[in-house]
This record gives sequence, C-alpha cells and structure tokens, in this order.
Amino acid sequence: MAAARVEKAPAKVNLTLRIVGRRPDGYHEIDSLVAFAGVGDVLTFIPGRALTLAVRGPTALAAGKVTDNLVLKAASALAERIEHLRLGHFALSKRLPVAAGLGGGSADAAAALRILARVNRIAIDDGRLLEAALATGADVPVCLDPRPRWMWGVGEVLSEPLDLPAMPAVLVNPGVALATKHVFAVLNSTRAAEISPATATATNPLDEIVDGRNDLEEAATGLAPAIANVLRELRAESGCRLARMSGSGATCFGLFASKGTASAAARKLRVGHPAWWVRSTTLGARTDAPLARAPSRKGSF
Repeated sequence: MAAARVEKAPAKVNLTLRIVGRRPDGYHEIDSLVAFAGVGDVLTFIPGRALTLAVRGPTALAAGKVTDNLVLKAASALAERIEHLRLGHFALSKRLPVAAGLGGGSADAAAALRILARVNRIAIDDGRLLEAALATGADVPVCLDPRPRWMWGVGEVLSEPLDLPAMPAVLVNPGVALATKHVFAVLNSTRAAEISPATATATNPLDEIVDGRNDLEEAATGLAPAIANVLRELRAESGCRLARMSGSGATCFGLFASKGTASAAARKLRVGHPAWWVRSTTLGARTDAPLARAPSRKGSF
C-alpha cells in the first residue's frame, strides 16, 4: 500500500481587510494583509485509482455535503489541466469552524493541491496549479503557500512572503456561521455599486496592522451582533494589544503581548463562554525575529 501523505491546512487570518472597489462583474477588489495560524484542519491522502473524500472531525457535520467540498473541487480543477494526474483518497479532519472568516475550506483545497503537486512532481509555482487554485476559490491562491502576504484584486494578486514577527493571538468564534455573500450584500447596500479596480499598494505591515481595519466588520456585526460581544471581551483581556474581525466573520482575533497572556485569556474565555470556539495560537512568521517599524507611527506590539 502506498504511504499516506499528511498536510496541515492552517487557518487564514485577515489582519486587515479593505474593500477598495467593485468590478463590473460584481466581484470586489480587496487590499488585505494575511497571516496564518498554528491551528487548522488536517488532510491525509493515499494514492489510488479514484478521487474520493471522507470528512470527519469536530466540525465535519457543519462542512456540508462531501460532494460540494472544495478539496474535491480543487483536485478536479487540477485534473482538468493536467492529463493523467495521479489522484486517490483524501481524508479531511475538520477542526476549524465553518463559514467563519478563517478560510477553512480554501485552506483544505490548497492543502489538497500541495499534496497532489508533490505526488505528481509539480512545482508549487506551476501556472496550472495556480489556475486550479483560483478556479476553486478566491482565497485558495493565498493559502497555497501559507505564509504572510498582501493580497489584492479578488485574491489572485499576491505579494512575496512577508517577514512578520510571530504574534501571540487568540481566535474566537461565537458559534455563528456567516455566509460571505450575505455580508457583502449588506455592504453593497451602503456603498457605491461599482468602483474602478484599485492599484495594488503596500505599506509597512506592522503599521498597517495597528492602523488598519476590516471593512466588513460593521456589515457582519449587523448580521451577527455576537461579534461585538467577542471583540469587547477580547479587548478587555489583560495583555490584548488589538482585536479585530477576520475575513467576513464571525471569527475575531486578539493580538497579545505574550504567549502566556494569550493562553490565559483563551482559558478565561472558554470558561466564561463554553459555547464559543476559542483557540490560543501564533500568527505570522515561523521565527520570533522582530520586524523593524517605521518610527513615525504610533502603537506597538
């Protein structure tokens, strides 16, 4: 029997998310600083004749029909572009909350593409792999190589990896699933229907974290008022430097002064809100080396 391949699918966190335009086709232009967490789903693969998927884990039921899963969609998209692609059986351990603003499904799809790339000896920067990623979903390209980056356009324009410092964090979801399309529908009702696509720009990442925002936060909070409660609770925790919503919600993150204060806050929140999904983790780089900040800005981590 062929050896199983195991790949982590880390949660994607939008440290900032600006909606900078809306295309004539209805898609939104974004400017977002993205980092990845130390928590996520896990995907296992065994080569075989047929493409199949089994989904298990704490949030498997909420993930919906297996036939609609993005793992299968990504693998099929790659098979359409590469003849005789070696496929097989995927087993997904679903641990992240679903429709939560953490890009869980996109991370799973990207993990599937990484596995298939290795099994079929395809370079990670192969154009066909990137095409399959974008065909699967707007967030899949940035999850393909899960390192901190800027993302622009609808998610298809990516910067080179960023040298962010490791940032202790707490992720909190109040048990609310939010469909991205519903959040954007609320946003569209309050903003211009069509704006010219924006030009990709980048500033100092740490300045952007401090001074940035999530343009979907207000719309999402209107649909799920529990988000405001999560943010209030995070900001009240000792050592919390900043709290913001990720993606289209309802998951929020708090950045903390240390791993110890993050862990303590997570324990307290789990006790006070047993129905909430709460995880202490680290966002950013794989190293603790600090990134120099521009001296003219206020705030610090």
